[in-house]
Amino acid sequence: MFENKKNINEYIAKPYNFIINFINDESGSYYYGKVLELDGCQSTGDTVEELYENLKEAMEGYIETKLENGFDVPEPVTSENYSGKFNVRLPKSLHQRLVIEAEKEGVSLNQYVLYKLSI
Repeated sequence: MFENKKNINEYIAKPYNFIINFINDESGSYYYGKVLELDGCQSTGDTVEELYENLKEAMEGYIETKLENGFDVPEPVTSENYSGKFNVRLPKSLHQRLVIEAEKEGVSLNQYVLYKLSI
């Protein structure tokens, strides 16, 4: 058990990516977060600090379960893993429309597509 706890703490210390959203709905205002690499590892909190502590607790349970059952624990994803480039095949009509729209905006097709993907 001690060795397992050591392994859990080693994983917790890794730079996992947290996605945090402020929610304001019929149930109230709170923060919702999840760990990008650990599918299903999510929690809520009234403050960002509380959310972080709750996510850490969720991570501990997630990692412990994976290790106890002999499954690999996903590693954190970093931007060094990606080149920033990918190729997309699309219909000619969409390609034409995007080129025309980019020209109207006075930007390159790459800039226009990046803008469209970011909104």
